[in-house]
Amino acid sequence: MRQNILRTAVAVAAAVVVGFVSSPAGATPNATASIRAHFDWAKGQTPENAATEPDGSLDVTFSLARQVAKVEADGTTHILATMPLPADGGVSTPVLRFAATMGIVRDADGTLYFLYAAGAADLTGVWRLRPHGTPERIAALPADALPNGLALDRRHGMLYIADSALGTIWAVHTTGGQATAWSTAPELAFSSIAGANGLKIHNNALWVANTDKGTIVRIPFLPGRRPGPVQTRATGLTTVDDFAFTGGGDEILAALHRVNQVVRIRPDGSHSTVLTAADGLRNPTAIEVRRGTVYVLDAAYATAEDPNLLTVRLRDLR
Repeated sequence: MRQNILRTAVAVAAAVVVGFVSSPAGATPNATASIRAHFDWAKGQTPENAATEPDGSLDVTFSLARQVAKVEADGTTHILATMPLPADGGVSTPVLRFAATMGIVRDADGTLYFLYAAGAADLTGVWRLRPHGTPERIAALPADALPNGLALDRRHGMLYIADSALGTIWAVHTTGGQATAWSTAPELAFSSIAGANGLKIHNNALWVANTDKGTIVRIPFLPGRRPGPVQTRATGLTTVDDFAFTGGGDEILAALHRVNQVVRIRPDGSHSTVLTAADGLRNPTAIEVRRGTVYVLDAAYATAEDPNLLTVRLRDLR
């Protein structure tokens, strides 16, 4: 039964991005990029999002397998949790048509918060996984929501969720409770694949990627943590997914899953390609930067081949 469900989910995932895979003509591999870990496509190990651990390991969501896993520095992978399958097998999940674990963040005490998009009122929402514990839902989201990107404001104990289907940023306290719509700005809207997607808190603002629009916007925090006016900071980013800041400034590395690229976005909005399929990218979904190392997750949704974790030193991308 599980294998049948997985095969169906794989087919749908590939259909979402099929025909979108390309790499620039004459792309030259970056000699310093390497594959840290290879994942098992047949088991649904499609890495969607990640949070870094102090020791350099990563906590990862495997979307198709509905799992949360830990990937050690040597590439060894341990499954931490597998989410329950919805009664309908996940076919009611908006856009995807399969249930999927999505965004993940880590708190200072090791607690993981992650998102589960299941198309079901009793499962969709924000989940918490304490060290050596079991998953528990702390906030429900609408069944027709597609919770995707997740950001943690440790100082104020708040979680922010990018809803790719409803074009909404939800907010909820880390202790749980009712999620509230923090922003429904038109810049977050869905049109075909995904609206609001990647999400980061940086320099007193919430930064959001919109996959359909190919943009990254900045929403400043006003007094009371209210959203300020939306500022478009980058455009022309074909199917941008998640992204990460390279440091204290506003330079960004972004994953463009359709075209198999990682691009550097400068503070003025201009951007250039720094990694391509020639480096091993397989539909990149998320990026983390820690202590000078860039981690790129590759879900291989369209290639159906070699989902992986790629690493490269930040200094080698300059």
